[in-house]
Parts: sequence; structure tokens; C-alpha cells
Amino acid sequence: MTKIVAGLFSSVDGVVQDPQDWHFPYFDDEVGAVVGSLMKPRMLLGRKTYVGFAEHFAPLAGEEFADQMAAPPKFVVSTTLETADWGNATILGADWVQRLREVKAEDGPDLGITGSVVLIRSLIAEGLLDELHLLVHPVVVGKGQRVFADGESFPLPLTSSTQLANGTVHLSYAPETR
Repeated sequence: MTKIVAGLFSSVDGVVQDPQDWHFPYFDDEVGAVVGSLMKPRMLLGRKTYVGFAEHFAPLAGEEFADQMAAPPKFVVSTTLETADWGNATILGADWVQRLREVKAEDGPDLGITGSVVLIRSLIAEGLLDELHLLVHPVVVGKGQRVFADGESFPLPLTSSTQLANGTVHLSYAPETR
């Protein structure tokens, strides 16, 4: 069975928005190893993340990391995107929940999610997310989109926790079907 695994950079106060503004002082070889372990053979992205990745990485084609980001097959959850010309992408339309249930039922490679917080919330609500990994950096950002929206309340069983040398904590959760 295919698993859907999400990974997010988070501040102590739960902010996940614009990690490029606060995350890099904590990115070291140990954090890089955790991030590498979360990379999966296929990607699952929300529309905004896909468009942002395409705009950033397409002009960098030929550079090693840009090519690594472009190569994996991608599923894009969007009901408005009409084309996905970058990075071996397939758009999942209005029936995205059913299509993902079918993909998960297959005995295929796992799907990894980077960013796409709104999608992660939707996957949890639909009982489709298998693992949620948070790399909580020892910083308070103070404002921005958080992992979970105000008013959300549900159990989130912790499956592992590891403190890294730089103070970042890697937390792994297995969301329950709601």
C-alpha cells in the first residue's frame, strides 16, 4: 500500500509560512539528513506549492538540485489549474480525494509532500495522510500561517521525537482517521 508522508519546517509557535525567512540558520547536515529521509519517489503538491516550485525551479533547469526537484512524478491537487508543464506532473481535479484513495490502494512508491499546508490539513480531514513530520526549529516567528487553523481540534498521536544538535526537534505523527 502506498503511503502519503508530509514534512514541514515549523517554528516553536507553529508557523510554517515562508520558512526561507527563518529556517536557514538551522539547516545543517543533520537537518539535511532528516529532510533527505523524507524525500519520496513521488511528490504530492497543492496548487500554490506546485506553481511556486515551477516558477522557481524551471528557469534553473540543468542545475543539479533543480533537476532533482523536476524529476520525480508529481500529483498536483487542484480544481483550477488547467496545465502542469513542469516536472512530470499530473493534475488531480475535482475528484482528487477518490483518485488519491486509488493511488494509496496501489502497491506503488510512496508520495511525499513538502509545503502545501492547506493540502495537508485536507488530507488529515479525509483520513489520507499516513505520516506528518514536523521539524520544529528553536525560533518564535510571531506571525504567519500555522500548521493548523484556528478552531481545529483532534488527536495527533506522536510516533517518534528526536532532538537534533542545533535545537531543532523532529516530531513524527500518525494522524488518525477523523
